[in-house]
Amino acid sequence: MDIGINIHNLAKQLWGINRSITGEGVRQTLTAISEHIPNLKIHSVKSGTKVFDWDVPKEWHVNEAYIISPSGERICDFKKNNLHLVGYSTSCNKTLPLSELQNHLYSLPEQPDAIPYITSYYKEHWGFCISEIDRNKLESGDYQVVIDSKLFDGVLNYGELIIKGLTPDEIFISTYVCHPSMANNELSGLTVVTYLAKWLMKQINHRYTYRIVFVPETIGSITYLSANYKEMQNNIVAGFNVSCVGDNRTYSYLPTRRGDTLSDDVAKHVLNWIYPDYVRYTWNDRGSDERQYCSPGIDLPIACIMRTKYGMYPEYHTSLDNLDQVVTPEGLKGGYDALKLSLELLEKNEFLKVNVLCEPRLGKRGLYPNLSIKESSKEVRVMLNLISWCDGEHSLINIADKIGVPAWDLYEIVDKLKSHELLDVIK
Repeated sequence: MDIGINIHNLAKQLWGINRSITGEGVRQTLTAISEHIPNLKIHSVKSGTKVFDWDVPKEWHVNEAYIISPSGERICDFKKNNLHLVGYSTSCNKTLPLSELQNHLYSLPEQPDAIPYITSYYKEHWGFCISEIDRNKLESGDYQVVIDSKLFDGVLNYGELIIKGLTPDEIFISTYVCHPSMANNELSGLTVVTYLAKWLMKQINHRYTYRIVFVPETIGSITYLSANYKEMQNNIVAGFNVSCVGDNRTYSYLPTRRGDTLSDDVAKHVLNWIYPDYVRYTWNDRGSDERQYCSPGIDLPIACIMRTKYGMYPEYHTSLDNLDQVVTPEGLKGGYDALKLSLELLEKNEFLKVNVLCEPRLGKRGLYPNLSIKESSKEVRVMLNLISWCDGEHSLINIADKIGVPAWDLYEIVDKLKSHELLDVIK
């Protein structure tokens, strides 16, 4: 079955779970991921734990939430769409007039058929989200508000997978597990990373160790860093924060804070070849967990490869961000392929040095075609161009950029030259 369909099916399985920065929805999601990644370790960090300048919040649990209209109709029912309830809403059971209820309702006049996604994590509040169309239908009178929820000292959960390589040098991959029913802004990242992890676990003799985390956005990455950042600083050579990789509209790149890391080089090279018109953002356009990973004092080389960037598509943070019109199997496959190409390139990106003076004699090694035809001549030219830059000072990415070919077109050529002991790996 096509990889995009598999990823899309996993997203559909996870769609209705009520995820937030803490709670049962996160645990349900991590448990579902662990069915695909049995070695996933699920961590728990107690509420109130100090994590840098933050504290792990209380855990939030919801049984039900709804409003009864004056005519007896149940509206804004959390069980029908978990976006209806403002995230981290406190419990409430009261009757109030429409004029007062309006202060606790959120809608989008510019998108009248959309239910917005609203949260209030760090200030106690309650509220409901409703489409503007339905809001305009509300009748005068008294409304009964029922929110059966609780905030309590519990835990924050995150998932971690370490895939050991031949060296302790690490590639870091992070995605988030804290949004309710939204497709591109939530499910695309965690489902694509799940399938990348499944692919990585099947690889043998990979150079790098892979550190993969599924965290609640912001507070989760801060919590993870607080426990692991020194080890990460010592080991991580490149990595990606994975978000919004499921639509089929464009590709996007957001750099590391430095902008000149190996992660940046890989991302730009891959996107230049698979989608030359990709959208290039700056560090000032950041908005997800790359903020934490690249922050001063942490300074990890974490870039972002995306389809349409968060905040830049009209359905963002609304019920319109769905698995039908927005996130598709084709879009997910594209996001998966871009990241897979990037990880393969990281593995192949060596500094090579030719170990003979002048051009090596290719013919006696069977590397020169017996018949000179257009295609064989092109292959030889690429091989000779590659060799001309194998001075130990240029990476494979550098060389590919200089000779104007995608790096993956050089993999087989490099393997052939290595098999004939013409290339030494410098690093």
